[in-house]
Amino acid sequence: MTAERRAIAFWLAIGAIGYLCVPWYALSHSLWSIGWLNDYTSKENAPAVLQAFHYGRTWLLPMGALLVAATTLLASRFAPPQRARGLLAVGALGSMWFLTQGFAIGPAGWTFDALGTLLPALAVGQYGWGLGATLTGCAFAMLLALGLAESGHFSGDAFIATSVVALAASMALFTFFPVIKILLSAIRDSTGSFTLVAFFDRLFTQKIWGIACITGPLRCGVAWNTLLLALLCATGCTALGLAFALIAARTGFRYKKFLRALSVLPIITPPFVIGFGLVLLFGRSGLVNQFLEWTLGIQPSRWIYGLQGVLVAQIFSFTPVAFLVLIGVVEGVSPSMEEAAQTLRANRWRTFVDISLPLMRPGLANAFLISFIESIADFGNPIILGGNFGVLSTEVFFSVVGAQLDQGRAATLGILLLLFALAAFFAQRWVLGRRVYTALAGKGDSGLPTPLPNATRRLCYAVAIPWAALTVVIYAMVLIGGFVEQWSRNYTLTLEHYAKAFAVELTAHGIIWVGAAWDSFWTTLKLSATAAPVTAALGMLSAYILTRHRFAGRSTFEFGTMLSFAIPGTVIGVSYILAFNVPPIEITGTALVLVVCNVFRNMPVGVRAGMAAMAQIDKSLDEASTTLGARGITTLQRVLLPLLKPAIVAALVYSFVRAMTTVSAVIFLISAEYEWATTYIINRVVNGDYGVAIAYCSVLIVLMVAVIWLIQRLIGERRLGRREAVAGAGVEPLGGTAA
Repeated sequence: MTAERRAIAFWLAIGAIGYLCVPWYALSHSLWSIGWLNDYTSKENAPAVLQAFHYGRTWLLPMGALLVAATTLLASRFAPPQRARGLLAVGALGSMWFLTQGFAIGPAGWTFDALGTLLPALAVGQYGWGLGATLTGCAFAMLLALGLAESGHFSGDAFIATSVVALAASMALFTFFPVIKILLSAIRDSTGSFTLVAFFDRLFTQKIWGIACITGPLRCGVAWNTLLLALLCATGCTALGLAFALIAARTGFRYKKFLRALSVLPIITPPFVIGFGLVLLFGRSGLVNQFLEWTLGIQPSRWIYGLQGVLVAQIFSFTPVAFLVLIGVVEGVSPSMEEAAQTLRANRWRTFVDISLPLMRPGLANAFLISFIESIADFGNPIILGGNFGVLSTEVFFSVVGAQLDQGRAATLGILLLLFALAAFFAQRWVLGRRVYTALAGKGDSGLPTPLPNATRRLCYAVAIPWAALTVVIYAMVLIGGFVEQWSRNYTLTLEHYAKAFAVELTAHGIIWVGAAWDSFWTTLKLSATAAPVTAALGMLSAYILTRHRFAGRSTFEFGTMLSFAIPGTVIGVSYILAFNVPPIEITGTALVLVVCNVFRNMPVGVRAGMAAMAQIDKSLDEASTTLGARGITTLQRVLLPLLKPAIVAALVYSFVRAMTTVSAVIFLISAEYEWATTYIINRVVNGDYGVAIAYCSVLIVLMVAVIWLIQRLIGERRLGRREAVAGAGVEPLGGTAA
C-alpha cells in the first residue's frame, strides 16, 4: 500500500472510531474522559450511529454514509485523479454537513428562528460536540486535505496539505469564530437589530477621536493616545532589543550572559509587576520621591502616571520580546559577507550599515510589529499607570465589566484595534517588500563576526547598561517586598507571606500542600506546560509553510496567525465565553479552553520568530533535500529545525511565560476548579494582601528562570560551522581598542 493510501486508511479509521465507537456528545463526561465506558449505550454516551437510529437524531446519518463512500473509494482501486476527486467530494461535503448540523441544531431544536419557520420542528435537539464528533470532524478535514494533495495542490505534498488545512481549521474555530461572535454585537443596537448606524454612533465619538489636547488643556481621544503610545513603544523596544542582541552576539562584554538573562526577566513576570515596581520607586509615596523630599525638599509628584509612565513600563515589558526575535537574526548574519565587504576596503561602520543592518531588516520589522501590537493590546500597565491617559484596551475592559456593560461598545473598540494592527501588518510587508535576506546557505561559513563600530558599541552599552541597572532595582524591590511585614510602613523581616501562600506539611500519609496558593500554582504550571510545546510547534510549522510554500489564500493564512495578537486579551476572553459557552463547542469552565486560549493567543510570536530566522536560510537547502527524495516533513525535521534552534527557544520560552503570566484573557475563563496564578495575585491585591501577592510573584519569577534554563539546555545551540572568536580577534572585550 502506498503512503497516500495508508494516510487515507488511517483517517478513515479515525472517522469510523469517532462515528461508531465513542460518545458523539460531551454531556455526562468531559471531552477526553473515558468514564463513558461504564455506560456505553446511554443517551448521553451513545456514539453517532446509536444517536441516529435509536434516539432519533437522523441528521447524523449523512456523515456515516460519506464515511462508507470514502471506504468504498479506497477499496476500489481508482486511478489517482478519480480518487482525488472522490476524496475532495467526501471531505468537502462531510466537513460542510458536520459544521452545518452542529451550528444549526441546538438543545431546543433549530438554533435560528428562520430555520424553525422554514423547516419542520425537531422532536429532539443536540448538545456540544464530544470526542466522537471531534474525531469525525478531523477525519473529514484531513480527507479533504489529502484530496487536495492528490489533485496537485501544495506540490502534491500530503504533509503540507494536511498541515495547512489543520492550521486553517484551527484558526477558523479558535480565532476567527470567537472574534466574529463578539464583533457582531458591534452592529447590534439596543433592540437586538443589526444596523451599521449603531456601529458608527459608537465609533465616532469625542472620547475616541477628540483632539482637544492640541488646542487646550483637555485630553485627546483614546484612539490617538493608543497610536502615539504604540509607535513610541515599538520604536523604543526595537532599538533596545537590537542593542541587547548586538551586545550578546557581537561584543566581548564580560557580563553578557548576565545581561542576556536580565533582558528576559521582564517577560517572566506578571504584566502588572513592572508597573507596581515603578509605582513603589517613583510614585507619590515611592522611595525616589521620599528621598528627594528628604534631601532636597522637592515635593512628591505624580509624574509617573500618564503617557510617560505607561511608556516606560511597556518598554520594560516588551523589549524582551523584541530581543528574542532579534537575537537569532543577529547571530544568523553571515560573517563571510561582512569579510567580503572589508576585503573591498569598507570600514566597520560601512560594513555594519550597508551589510549587517540590512540583513537584520526582517528581524527589525518583525520586532517592531510585535511590539506595536503588544502595546495596543496591553491592559496591565495602562490600568496601573495610565492615570488620566486612557487607551483603547482599558476602555474595552470598562465597557465589559464596568457600569456601562456595553458589549457592543467593547466590540466596536476591538474592531478599531484590529484596524490599527492591520495597518501595522501591511506597513511591515511594504517595508520588507520582495527583497531577499538570505544569510545562511548550504555551504559552511567559517568566518568571524565583524566587531561593532566603536560608536555603535558605546551607544549600545550606554543604552543597555542603565536599563539593566534599573531592572535590577525594580526586581530587588519586588523580591524584598515579600520578606517585610508591610511595604513603606513596617520593614520587619518575615516569612509569613510565603508560609501563607506555599506552606507544606509532611504527614504519615505524604505531603499535604496546605498553602492557599498551591491549587492555582499547580493548575497554571500544568496547563502552561501543556500549551507551550503546542504553541511552539504550531508557530514553527506556520512559519515554515509561509516562508517556503506558495498557495491560494496564503495572505489570509498569514493574517490569521497574527489576528489573535491584535485583539486585547479582554476582548478575546469575552469572545471565548460567547463562542464556547453554548453548543456545538461547549468548553468554557474546562482546562481545554484555557489551553486553547493560550495557544492561539501566543502563537504569533513563534510564527514571527520562525519567519525571521527562515528568511536567512537559503532555499537551496530545501531544494537539495527534495532532490534527494525527502518529503516536506523530513526536510523540516532534519534540515531546517536544527538551524532554527534560537527561534524554537524563543517560541517555547515566550509561550510558556506568557501562559504563566497572562491575566486579561483568562480572567473571564477561569472557574472554581481551574484558577490561574495571576488572577489569584490580583485577588490578593484587591483584598490588600500585598505581601502574599509579591511573594507569589517572586516564586513565579524563580520558577520561570529555571524553566528557561531547562529549555535552553534541552534545545541546545545552533551549530553553523563557524570559528570561535579568540582573545584579540573577532569581537573585542569591553574597553578594548578597535582593530
